[in-house]
Amino acid sequence: MIQTQHPSLSVQCQCQLLGLPLSTYYYHAASPAPSTYQLMKLIDQIYLKYPFYGVRRITKWLNQYYPELGPLNHKRIARLMQQMGIQGIYPKKKLSIANKEHLKYPYLLKDRSITHPDEVWATDVTYIPMNRGFCYLVAIIDWHTRYIVSWKLSTTLEIDFCIQALHEALQQGQPEIFNSDQGSQFTSPQYTQILKEKAIQISMDGKGRAFDNIIVERLWRTIKYEEVYLHGYETVREAEASIRKYIHFYNHERLHSSLGYRTPYSLYQEKKVVK
Repeated sequence: MIQTQHPSLSVQCQCQLLGLPLSTYYYHAASPAPSTYQLMKLIDQIYLKYPFYGVRRITKWLNQYYPELGPLNHKRIARLMQQMGIQGIYPKKKLSIANKEHLKYPYLLKDRSITHPDEVWATDVTYIPMNRGFCYLVAIIDWHTRYIVSWKLSTTLEIDFCIQALHEALQQGQPEIFNSDQGSQFTSPQYTQILKEKAIQISMDGKGRAFDNIIVERLWRTIKYEEVYLHGYETVREAEASIRKYIHFYNHERLHSSLGYRTPYSLYQEKKVVK
């Protein structure tokens, strides 16, 4: 627990020691109607199951199956999806959250056989619903072993928490290739410069091609169905503590069929030694 009257450490210093963005400490959830949070959670669940659904299809789906929330119009759904940082994966005009001024990089993983740890890392951001608010989760995962190298929560989509996760990941190792989508956080010169200084090749999904980063998409599905949707987080701190426990379980205890019923951490460490 952060003590605001600590005799020698400021709140900012305490947040840095705990690995929490300062914005997370000062965050106070707004209080829209509970139905809005329910609606956002439903949008998240629909999007996770049908990522090719855009605003109008999600609106139609909600009005058909949840008439008690409506009638809903597509403008409200679009506004909430923008706030959640999600969009349908099909090509569309002027709905991308990418920054046009940022340099984009080609996708380097097509037809590539990934055979060892630290060959490719991938990252993405996802929306995390809470009972009285929401936050965002960024994770960096080793493509070959599914090991979550680092992660962070934030109450905003500003770049800080993504950079913190990257710095923490690079303390454990260094990939040959780093893959992301074309979101403004990952195309920012502030972010890509860190990778360039380490001589890490930068790879980015093609526009409207979420499945170029399929390993992270599968991770989000796993985390949400096995952890997030089973809990009603009341605060960001509660979400952080619960997700931390789950990610430890995911890395160190959960047996993955795709890994021959090994854990990601055991395979990551074993093959790093052999490599």
